[in-house]
Amino acid sequence: MRRGKQLHILKGGAEGEFDVILASLVPLRVGALVVPADPFFTSQRDSLVALASRYNIPAIYAWREFPAAGGLISYGPSLAVAYRQVGTYAGRILKGEKPADLPVQQPTTFELVVNRNTAKLLGLVVPPSILARADEVIE
Repeated sequence: MRRGKQLHILKGGAEGEFDVILASLVPLRVGALVVPADPFFTSQRDSLVALASRYNIPAIYAWREFPAAGGLISYGPSLAVAYRQVGTYAGRILKGEKPADLPVQQPTTFELVVNRNTAKLLGLVVPPSILARADEVIE
């Protein structure tokens, strides 16, 4: 605990658990929710975004697809760029290169996406400095 703030770590790994989990945050009066990059969470994107909205919990996500679906904000690697890299590597392998000879690549393109409509619904004002840094602002 630092500066009087407490970090709650919650785990959800099955469909239908998120409603109970997010509802449990309301009495705790949490200030925000961080949803990490995870294939299961991504598959449940619409449900997570809707529940965060229902319980009035500001949330940050790893992929731009979440604020595009109505989430508040995301910051993370660009999935489009990552998929393009995967396609390039697949092409190189299909042309005969050995996978073991290809270098490991880390993401180099990160995106900050802010959904101002969601911020307004949550009663939040996004600072101009964040809006200026955003790669995309959804109005």
